[in-house]
Amino acid sequence: MRGTYLPLSLRWFDDDAVKAYEAVRKHLEDQILAGELTVGSLLPAERELATEFGVSRAAVREALRMMAAQGLITSQVGAGPNSGTRITAQNGPALGKLLQLHVALSQFPIDDVVDARVMLERFSATMASINANPENLAKLGDLLGEMEAEHMELDQFNELDTRFHIVIAQLAENQFVTVLTTAVRQALAIPIRRASEEMTDYQGFRRDLNRQHRRVFEAIASRDPERAADLIEEHIRTAYTILPMGGSKC
Repeated sequence: MRGTYLPLSLRWFDDDAVKAYEAVRKHLEDQILAGELTVGSLLPAERELATEFGVSRAAVREALRMMAAQGLITSQVGAGPNSGTRITAQNGPALGKLLQLHVALSQFPIDDVVDARVMLERFSATMASINANPENLAKLGDLLGEMEAEHMELDQFNELDTRFHIVIAQLAENQFVTVLTTAVRQALAIPIRRASEEMTDYQGFRRDLNRQHRRVFEAIASRDPERAADLIEEHIRTAYTILPMGGSKC
């Protein structure tokens, strides 16, 4: 079913100030924010959009391409009931990637990053302690076992470390928190690896991290939300006091 669709009036449009495709994209995004276009809404055909907006089909095509990259729409060719361009709700990965890039580029103060991670991961550890089933706990335990291998390259451990924190967020069963945690943790993976390379006793640091991870896991497995939250906060704050992150920005 086609959602409520309002044509764009371009009488205000100034080609020198705003690109045509940007005007089209903004109008469609504003309709999403206003609830006039909802998940499953079918957009008019490209030719119809171009006529209604008074712009070229190339401008419409570029606007739709940008929205698809943002995870806001999906398009399917053909003549069946699922054909055409529709508003989609499958924007978790796109949102995560966008957040990841902004975190990586923005150079936030380290203290801000630490506080944000603590806020997110305390919640995750708390809810994982409540919600995680035996099968998922076993998977987290297996991942921890991999991390505790005696000999491991830095890159491999960094990847497993990132996965460990993301899996805890997934066990919390809150999709939005999982997206935020994944974006922040993956954006920090490279800075953390670079800082780890500068350490004189990285293997000792890794062993300390694994002991901390083990305590967090045991608290989650024993259904102790408060202890799990406290331990993961201690783990995060301790790691950032030791890692040579190269200044007050990240």
